[in-house]
Amino acid sequence: MSQAKTLGEKIAAIESFVRPATFPVAVRLLGPEEAIPEKAKRPQRDLGVQITTCQGVTMARRYGWTVALTREDINCPLTKVAFGLENEPAYFTEGYCCAGMYTSSPEAGAKTEAQTHHLPYGKYKTILMGPAARVSFEPHVVVIYANPAQVMRLTTGALWKHGGALHSTFTGRIDCSDEIIRTMDTNECQVILPCYGDRVFGQANDDEMAFTFPWSKIDELIEGLEGTHKGGVRFPIPSFVRYSGEFPPSYRKLDEIWAAENKE
Repeated sequence: MSQAKTLGEKIAAIESFVRPATFPVAVRLLGPEEAIPEKAKRPQRDLGVQITTCQGVTMARRYGWTVALTREDINCPLTKVAFGLENEPAYFTEGYCCAGMYTSSPEAGAKTEAQTHHLPYGKYKTILMGPAARVSFEPHVVVIYANPAQVMRLTTGALWKHGGALHSTFTGRIDCSDEIIRTMDTNECQVILPCYGDRVFGQANDDEMAFTFPWSKIDELIEGLEGTHKGGVRFPIPSFVRYSGEFPPSYRKLDEIWAAENKE
């Protein structure tokens, strides 16, 4: 309970500055010996369906469910390869899953696959996710879906302490790898462009992006959001409205009439 309270308080601090429309999602990868929480939803067992990882994220961020995905729960072959839930055949690494849909040839596809972060086969068995303010586990990463202005706000917070720039890469594919694996590998905050599958299956909206950060960076991010807020960088974005508007001649005629009347 103490851990859950700490998680909740920290996530609430982030939400107070960013105000995302859906729950921030805590994600933890479980090794073969780690137990799945009893109350976690298992899509195959509890819903009678296999789903994509991005659907699991959507269940967590829109329903507020804690969801556990094992190989048996996932129907996306690309996720199974990226997260090491199945072996990585040469067919995949040679670019044939990319060719014809995302790239002009297998050779080009192989370059794209090589840029996608992967986990070793068998290192983890479960992708566990849930609303970050309410989960009972310590996450590896937190994923926040938001509009571009909110993602900008998170970016400025992430850069407050050390400055510089965030470095993210985009392929339009397998954004679950970007959100989770690349963030874990780099231990850095990332801006995420939701992929095609996330839009089709996870139903990410056209006006949504995502921002992810390693759990180890949460205190630094909160400090940065507080610091930039005090510096005047805020959301909702304040509009500058201290100016005089212009009106058409027919409107300004009234001012002329009133001015003439006042001279009489």
